[in-house]
Amino acid sequence: MTFYPTERLALFIDGANLYSSAKGLGFDIDYKRLLEEFRARGVLVRAYYYTALVEEQDYSPIRPLVDWLDYNGFTLVTKSAREYTDAQGRKRWRGDMDVDLAVDMMEITDRVDHVVLFSGDGDFRRLVEAVQRKGVRVTVVSTVKSQPPMASDDLRRQADVFIDLADLSEIIGRPARLPRVIQEAKAQARAGREHHPEPHHTRQEADAED
Repeated sequence: MTFYPTERLALFIDGANLYSSAKGLGFDIDYKRLLEEFRARGVLVRAYYYTALVEEQDYSPIRPLVDWLDYNGFTLVTKSAREYTDAQGRKRWRGDMDVDLAVDMMEITDRVDHVVLFSGDGDFRRLVEAVQRKGVRVTVVSTVKSQPPMASDDLRRQADVFIDLADLSEIIGRPARLPRVIQEAKAQARAGREHHPEPHHTRQEADAED
């Protein structure tokens, strides 16, 4: 990565896109390490994180992350996800944050030297081009090593620098967590084995059973 110690940085994280990219590579993002890494590479002016939230859910798996980010150096930009029904009649949720991200990036261009965009969405190509015309360097972080690749080819070509997320896994990654239901099932299975240990057979008992 080409960064200079005195340049002013701003991070723009497309939360859903980065999550999908990391998941496709088999790891989770450690946001504390991510923030520390880029603070060490320049003068970090702002770190934005964009995500849509489903407000009606009793439990949202992303809520603990959003709360942690909000208290630990990130600027949270959220909106309520809208419910819709897909062609198969299944309930889905949509929350497009592209416009919010684009507006914030254009507004900050006169106060930074280098923007780091964590997204592979090709819709951001024109935004990157517009920011570059203002004299700001743009680094894009996404991946082409997942299946399917998450980074648009047009966006990669437009960026001043493209960093594959896979190459950052040892720096800002941590092992992927199992889904909550699987974690709970495994915990219950362990507890069951502890309370009901398998019977221990002596050699004589085994021979007798034979």
